[in-house]
Formats: sequence, structure tokens, C-alpha cells
Amino acid sequence: MDMTGEQRIPAPREAVWRALNDPDVLRRCIPGCQELTKHADTEMSAVAVVKVGPISARFQGAVTLSELDPPNGYRIVGEGQGGVAGHARGGALVKLVDDGEGTLLTYVVSAQIGGKLAQLGGRMIDATAKSMSAAFFRKFAEEIASPAVSAPLPAAGAAAPVAAHAPAGVPVTVPASSRGSQLAYLLAGLVIGYIALRLVGAVPGAPADLHALFDLALAGIAGFCLGRRPAVVIRS
Repeated sequence: MDMTGEQRIPAPREAVWRALNDPDVLRRCIPGCQELTKHADTEMSAVAVVKVGPISARFQGAVTLSELDPPNGYRIVGEGQGGVAGHARGGALVKLVDDGEGTLLTYVVSAQIGGKLAQLGGRMIDATAKSMSAAFFRKFAEEIASPAVSAPLPAAGAAAPVAAHAPAGVPVTVPASSRGSQLAYLLAGLVIGYIALRLVGAVPGAPADLHALFDLALAGIAGFCLGRRPAVVIRS
């Protein structure tokens, strides 16, 4: 079976490329897909239930990506076993090009089917393939339009943005700091907490070494909690 087609997707090419490499997005878009696990940048495994005419089968297979050219396209090859229903192996060359404010995705698919599925005839198989392709792209367009998928990834080390449109005087909660910031807070908490606790005196009458251990433990806990605590800012 051979099939070619194209689909215009109303999203930038970089966003389309990210979505095509996101196993969660693909799992939600592929008709009948129950599981899609990414093992490496170029290797995935999948479980899908496929119905062709009177035959319904649960396929388990492996997917491999090659000829990666981000964000322009790649080649995808997969094979699956559906038990007595048969087996399938195929590949597709996927290309992305800018199309105004959107992206034009073109694909060339070649597949071989064996077992009971192959006995259904080419017309039924082609009709099912086209129906599944249409369902995939309809769902894919919906997914990629969502802010979580289409938003650009933040630059490494960039601070989490504060709500830019919050009214003046309204408290805005900033997410808890990153691990690097937590470490800085921890060190600061150790220094400041240790000095403060030594001035106050943690346990009067206790040995000096116990004082030190007690002070350090409290200072460490205070610094760790300070590093994890979300900040609340009042916009003016």
C-alpha cells in the first residue's frame, strides 16, 4: 500500500516539529493508540487497536525515527504484530515547510500488510488508512493549537515569568525556585540561620558541640524550606 498526502497546520514549523516528536501528543492523536513510550530520541514502542472492516486487532510494535532534519522533517519506520489478524510494516517520509503563518506537512507512506488483514482487499485497507489519517490530522491540529503545545520552550536558566497582566495591588504567586536557586537559598539559610541561632543560644546549658549540631540542623531545615517556598509579590 502506498499513500501520499499533505496537510496545512495552522502553527509555526518549530511548534509542529516539537509536537511530532512528543509521545504524549502523538498518543492522543493516533486513532486507537493505547500506549506510546519513548525510549530514546529515535526509538519508541506502541500499542494500538486497529479495526479494518470486520477485523479488529491489537498491535504491538516498534517505531524508529531516522534522517532527522529538525525542524524540516524525518523518516519514520514501524512494524507491528497483531496476532492471528496479521502483521504490518511500513514507513513514511515526513517533510515540513513554511506556509504563510502556518506549516505545510507532506508525507509519503509505504506499507506492507500480511495475514488476515491482507485478505480484505486493497480498497478497504486504503479507505481505512485514509480515514485514520484524516482523524489523526484533525486531532493533531487541535492539540497543536493548545497553549501547552504551541508555546515556545523557555530558554535554559530563564526565570519563571510573573503574571504580566495581574492588576496592581493583587498578590501574584511565583512558582517555587529551581534546584539551583534552592541550593543558593540553602547556603544563605545555613549562614544566616547559624549566626542567628548562635546569638540566641539554641539549648542553654548543653555542650558546645551539641549547640553547633543543633544550630546547623535548624539552619539547614530553615534554608531548605526557604528555597522551596513560593514567593508572593505585590504588583504596583
